[in-house]
Amino acid sequence: MSKHVKDLMMRDYRDRLEGVQDALVISIRGVPANENNQLRQGLLSKNIHITVMRNNLAKHVFSGSTLEALGPSLKGPTALAYGAESVIDVARELLDWAKKVENLELKGAVLEGEYYEGPAGIERLSKMPTRDEALGQLVTLILSPGRNIAGAVGGPGGAIAGILKSLQEKLEKGEAIAKVG
Repeated sequence: MSKHVKDLMMRDYRDRLEGVQDALVISIRGVPANENNQLRQGLLSKNIHITVMRNNLAKHVFSGSTLEALGPSLKGPTALAYGAESVIDVARELLDWAKKVENLELKGAVLEGEYYEGPAGIERLSKMPTRDEALGQLVTLILSPGRNIAGAVGGPGGAIAGILKSLQEKLEKGEAIAKVG
């Protein structure tokens, strides 16, 4: 392949991956054409893209970025999966697809420069909370002490209000109130 063609391919890779900081490397070799189309369409419906890449060119394109950590998984036939809200969402989807598509191989992933190797690494990545899930957990954690304090403050006041209400009802009915001593 000529240098000019390689430069064109690397420019195309850079254009496609502009802004992508986290991704997964998979192999779709041996996946029948119909299953491959179903896989790509299913992932695309969730805004996940798959780009088949040449390993040496990918290494040049990834150089100096967080995707550089994917270097160890760039062996043999590879494709890059990226998109969705987070690479965690991509990992979850690909793990589901790996159960349906026999020859889909999960090679590795990178999240914020940290490399996750093989199917076990991708499974570990998929169990992490997404950004939105983490923010929800953080908000719950921050609000729980305030909720506990409000409950502690409101609890005795609510008990007193209940006692006063029952006293009021008894007095309205003309019942005698026993002295508690």
